[in-house]
Amino acid sequence: MKKRSTPAKKEVIKLLKSSESAMSQEMIEEKVKGKMDRVTIYRILNSFCEDGIIHRILSDEGKYYFALCMDCEPEEHTHDHFHFRCLTCQKVECLPEQVNVELPEGYKKKNATGWITGYCNNCN
Repeated sequence: MKKRSTPAKKEVIKLLKSSESAMSQEMIEEKVKGKMDRVTIYRILNSFCEDGIIHRILSDEGKYYFALCMDCEPEEHTHDHFHFRCLTCQKVECLPEQVNVELPEGYKKKNATGWITGYCNNCN
């Protein structure tokens, strides 16, 4: 079943496309203040994650951030890379290097992710 493209969905995807870094739900709420409520944003983000449009990143501080998926194959939708969070400006970005960990025999990896915190080139 094809999902509808609503003005709210278009607004959220436009924000994510124009952002230089991953955004938290709170950051999105601040940008669309008055246009949609928290529940609508939550549902849109979950729907986009299920459809492989964005990926959810659980930060080292326990907060979720969302970023557009780039070059993802629908059959093998993984995000095996580290993320960087600036301690000053809170910018969150995906790093290009893939995580490759040797697992014991019989184990099967689904995803691997990690965090590096520090200071971005603007705050350093």
